[in-house]
Amino acid sequence: MTDTRIDRMRSRFQAALAPLELTLEDDSALHAGHAGAASGGGHYNVRIVSLQFEGLKLVTRHRLVYDSVHDMMHKEIHALAITALAPSEV
Repeated sequence: MTDTRIDRMRSRFQAALAPLELTLEDDSALHAGHAGAASGGGHYNVRIVSLQFEGLKLVTRHRLVYDSVHDMMHKEIHALAITALAPSEV
């Protein structure tokens, strides 16, 4: 079985952030014809609940999410919409 891009993303989020909850959706079809989609990069929506986000500012949480897939950005991922929550916020 071949790992898909979304499988690789999910695996990286799990390894880096040990999420209590992880929802990852591929919204690429909604952006067909978009200039950024021409490069082959997809559009994704992720919701992550992690203990690692407790007490962190939003920008720091987003940085942790981006860091976990940094080598996929701009090649395989064109856009990533992030909802990053601490368990106390759910």
